[in-house]
Amino acid sequence: MEKRKGFTLVELMVVILIVGILAAVSVPILRGRIEQSKWTEGAATAGAIRVAVRAKFAEDPTTVGAWEDQAVTGVLTSLGFQSGDLTGRYFSATNFTVSSVDSNGNATIAVSAPSGLSGSGTLSNSGWIYTP
Repeated sequence: MEKRKGFTLVELMVVILIVGILAAVSVPILRGRIEQSKWTEGAATAGAIRVAVRAKFAEDPTTVGAWEDQAVTGVLTSLGFQSGDLTGRYFSATNFTVSSVDSNGNATIAVSAPSGLSGSGTLSNSGWIYTP
């Protein structure tokens, strides 16, 4: 009797079933990671804005105090940013607001979600906080 080499139909179906289960489990996890990585851009830009506010505070504390609850687009030139400096792949200057500036020049930056993303973020003395 001649011995055949290869896989049976049952073995192939089991492998396809296992791959399908792995794909069904991994897709939601990957989507969450993709959204989290997009928010990383927002956190990095908020950090750049926060550093610029602190540097401007060192130069002129009275000017920075008036920026509370003001959109970043209104203070871009005062901070030394050009019109496209805060425009990334997902976030632009319109997504950032200087929520508050304390007596040491530490700014709290609120970040709103651009279209296609959900949630919001805040960069403060406590660090980056993302709220889905």
